[in-house]
Amino acid sequence: GGTVKEGFEKVEHAVPLQSLQDVFSLEEVNEFCLKMQKESVTEYVVETKIDGLSAALQYEKGIFVQGATRGNGLIGEDVTDNLKTIAHIPKKLNEDINITVRGEVFIGTKEFEKMNAEREIMDEPLFANARNAAAGSLRQLDSRVTAMRPLDIFIFNVQKYEAETFDSENSHFTELNKLEKLGFNVVPVRTLCSTIDEAIEAIQKIGEDREKLSFGIDGAVIKVDNLRLREILGTTYKVPKWAIAYKYPPEKKETKLLDIVCQVGRTGAITPTAILEPVKVAGSTISKTTLHNEDFIKQKGLKIGDTVVIQRQGDVIPEVVDVLKRKRNGTERDFVMPTVCPVCGAPVVREEGEAVARCIGIECSAKLLRNLAHFASKEGMDIDGLGIKIIEQLVDKGLLKNITDIYTLTIDEIASLKKNGKKFAQNLIDAINESKNNDLFKLLTALGIRHIGTKSAKGLCKKYKSIDEI
Repeated sequence: GGTVKEGFEKVEHAVPLQSLQDVFSLEEVNEFCLKMQKESVTEYVVETKIDGLSAALQYEKGIFVQGATRGNGLIGEDVTDNLKTIAHIPKKLNEDINITVRGEVFIGTKEFEKMNAEREIMDEPLFANARNAAAGSLRQLDSRVTAMRPLDIFIFNVQKYEAETFDSENSHFTELNKLEKLGFNVVPVRTLCSTIDEAIEAIQKIGEDREKLSFGIDGAVIKVDNLRLREILGTTYKVPKWAIAYKYPPEKKETKLLDIVCQVGRTGAITPTAILEPVKVAGSTISKTTLHNEDFIKQKGLKIGDTVVIQRQGDVIPEVVDVLKRKRNGTERDFVMPTVCPVCGAPVVREEGEAVARCIGIECSAKLLRNLAHFASKEGMDIDGLGIKIIEQLVDKGLLKNITDIYTLTIDEIASLKKNGKKFAQNLIDAINESKNNDLFKLLTALGIRHIGTKSAKGLCKKYKSIDEI
């Protein structure tokens, strides 16, 4: 897609996209199943509850014609162009049928961590969790932005279909298998259970295996398998009576705060980082995490040497959630924000009304790599091939000392980075030369001036028509 919209059209869902009743104990799961048994339910399906954002996909004669967000369950937003950028959404099914399915749009765990690592290098705000990142990406008015985000989808329900072209055999489990044959990326963890014990066992198994999953979950779903019984059981205004969502308790671990070190970002922002005694939380070994700023440290009452409680926010971002002051032994010490940059020695200044302290050194080497990466990024001059790894090599070789050095690079200098690198070097030189044709606002954005993002740069260029006027 390559369209930029002014807003999203509203879409009324033919079948409401309801939410689920949450339960927080296996006793409540047992109660739900006993209640279902009284209604002649004999089989359940247990699935992972993907931590993402729901969408409905409509197909006519096997062709994807419309996709909409859940919205309030009754009315959503038309995000068809954005959904078309997701590789796992088939544009054409393996059969010419009319069907509407529901799925969960998400960003995989590794993809999310990679995306945030790239944003950190670019000194851009990190996404708090994968769910928010997926939701924000799907609701971009410019589908080109959505296409750059690593969105994926799992289908977990049929909303509407024509009986003569799609036979569900009155079984949700069978239905999911048939969707897979049609070409859909169906929720991969799904278990057909014949007893309450089997259902609870399946929920516990998901809990045990969640750290091995390549995607984030926010629980497990238990559903009645028989579709006719679902119709008899019915729904309330908000939730179906034939399904519930079991929520796992968040995992927290104690560890030692060994040190607090300061990192310098592209704009000179000094970010305190906790160095932790390595501890495994929700499947990942955590050895460091951001402490955001000086105020955060003071609010938490953190001291170096403290025993702290770590939790993975949204099962992805590690954070310090508590300090165990009762475990102090008197050797702990206060953290003092540096008054000079730990990299270049220039003064560190915290402006009035800001939470962030910054290095004001003009030639701080810590800023160089991030400045160069920002300059070459898609938001900046969009120099294809000049990624962070290549920039690191050029800086290490002394070929890049500032932004203007990009435009004096030679084919031989670039080719020396790789074995048989002539073709790569020529492509990069072509991309560098092509960047000279960019609009002026792209250059202003690429320079990384504080408070001047794309919108501000466009505003300046609308009023001032040349670089000399600016």
